[in-house]
Amino acid sequence: MSGLFDRLVLLLATGLGVGRMRWVPGTFGSLWGLAIAAGLEAAGWSWPVRSLVLGGLCLLGVPICGHGAKLLGLKDPGPVVYDEFVSLPLAYLFVPFNGAMAILGFLFFRCLDMTKPWPLRWLERLPGGWGIMADDMAAGLLAGLLLWLGSTQLGWF
Repeated sequence: MSGLFDRLVLLLATGLGVGRMRWVPGTFGSLWGLAIAAGLEAAGWSWPVRSLVLGGLCLLGVPICGHGAKLLGLKDPGPVVYDEFVSLPLAYLFVPFNGAMAILGFLFFRCLDMTKPWPLRWLERLPGGWGIMADDMAAGLLAGLLLWLGSTQLGWF
């Protein structure tokens, strides 16, 4: 690892070092996602604006995660948690971000991210940063679909 650029990329990729935690770094990295979702909600932006912001962060994640993985010498290293914390807020695009939704969305996202049902496992096979980001983005969107269905269509929560 040489140079300031590499250190900055690794700092971002590991969620300011949270990804270097010994146990469940992805879960702890996802907590940053709750902070991002809360910040977007507090800003009062409409879902199209939140979508653009999150889309931009996700696109930035492709080179950040790809380069971070390269620096760590692994295909999808556990310490790289940028993908978790920018993908989790996707779960809250179409539902209100409140206490219950925050907890449910977090649980749905983590379950999907850890179990990797189809097509998440397939997306993980994409090359470089695309594979690191795509499965988590899909997990965030799928968690959001579950939240939306459960809250608006089924009235469960």
